[in-house]
Amino acid sequence: MWQFLLLLGTSLLVTGGRCQCLSEYTEMFAEAGSQAVLPCTCRSPSASAAIVLWSKDLEGTVWRKGKSGLEHWGIGAAQRVRCPHSEVGSGDYSLYIKEVREEDSGKYTCMVQDGEKILSKRILLRVIKVSISPPAPVEGNKMTITCSVSPWPQEATVSWMLNEKRVYPDSADYVLSKNQASVLESKASAGMMGNWSCVVHKGRKQGKATTALTVRGIVNPSSASAKMYAEVGSAVTLPCMFSTGLTPSDTAWERLDISGSALPLPPSFNLTSLLSLPPWDRSVGVGQVGQGDGGRYRCSGTVEGRRVTKEMQLVTAQVLSNSPSTQKAPVSLTCHLSNASEVTEYEWVRVTYDLNGTQSESSVQTGRVLGINRVTDRNSGEWACRFHGKKGVLGSVTYHLHLMSGLMGDKETGSSSNVAMVAGLGFFLLVLLLVLVQMYRNYRRRKLILQYPALETIVHTIANEREDRERNRVKEDEISK
Repeated sequence: MWQFLLLLGTSLLVTGGRCQCLSEYTEMFAEAGSQAVLPCTCRSPSASAAIVLWSKDLEGTVWRKGKSGLEHWGIGAAQRVRCPHSEVGSGDYSLYIKEVREEDSGKYTCMVQDGEKILSKRILLRVIKVSISPPAPVEGNKMTITCSVSPWPQEATVSWMLNEKRVYPDSADYVLSKNQASVLESKASAGMMGNWSCVVHKGRKQGKATTALTVRGIVNPSSASAKMYAEVGSAVTLPCMFSTGLTPSDTAWERLDISGSALPLPPSFNLTSLLSLPPWDRSVGVGQVGQGDGGRYRCSGTVEGRRVTKEMQLVTAQVLSNSPSTQKAPVSLTCHLSNASEVTEYEWVRVTYDLNGTQSESSVQTGRVLGINRVTDRNSGEWACRFHGKKGVLGSVTYHLHLMSGLMGDKETGSSSNVAMVAGLGFFLLVLLLVLVQMYRNYRRRKLILQYPALETIVHTIANEREDRERNRVKEDEISK
């Protein structure tokens, strides 16, 4: 305060005791590492010629400008402060502090002498900082997130936000302790990764500080008991991604029963694919999902002496169809999932293709079961069942509905082209049948004759003799005449 008293005494001597003094007080918050702007304005025509003094309690002068315009900086934080010349001319003497630190907190005084007018403004700067210990915890280990305010405001309230969503005091998953700071204690998990913000309220004033939390361990899948949807017969990959750069040891994949006991993996799981992956990627491929492959699975590995695990669930999907007993029996298609707990809606989509192979889709109806009265060329082909959850589409499964020969009569068979085709085919088959019958009869006749070769010779001899007698008789008749 001695700077203020000195400036006030000098003013009284110069003005002969006629001095107008204005005094203000305010509090403000600033996040550590940011730029703080301490406000101080005094609008007057002669603002550029005013004497300005910025000081901090117990530390002395921070910044000073004399009537001649000469500037002077103090020590400590003064090396990171400035008062823009362009603003001084308009009566704005606000102090800018770059890269605010906790030691910059405290009470500042701005004093401006403009002729007979003296402005004194007191500002209490509170610096907020969020820190995490340890900085990058391993999943499952204990960790703390601390929100410190210097100086700590009495009767202040604190709330915590994760990715702009309030988590405390709304959530009971964290333990809060206070000792001139707000501290959250919890076990590190992949779901806690993101930007943590501490919001401090004191009266109408509010301060906020944010820092990023990175949890090392299995980062994909990010949530516990995540569900992976796959169509029966298709290929799928169950993810198990550790934090980049980690080299987990003793990694393993297990199938779990209802009680959580380990079971052998299905034969469709290809563990040899892990050999070609980086050490932090332990994802396993399933070549062809079987109908009974649905269930709980667990991926695990050891990181820095701690066993890290993550469970997920493989949900199999398929379309079940009834077998029509008659040509005109209706057909029903049922969208079946091994676990439909997250499904909120089913949607049936007809998939068609034009001559260029371009795919088009049209939504037909909603519901788990699709009923078709009669299968025709208009509703046969590819169908897709999409199942939706609260956050959008979870997956889909396709089914090819074939137009069976027993149901051909349901089509438009009265067309002239079909009649001509059937008639022509019938005539061709009839001619072919007659030719085959005649060929068979000739074959049988020749076979019977070949069984008696001597008889055939006798028959030929008798026939030749008969022809000779007939010729001789004719010649005798001609001679007698």
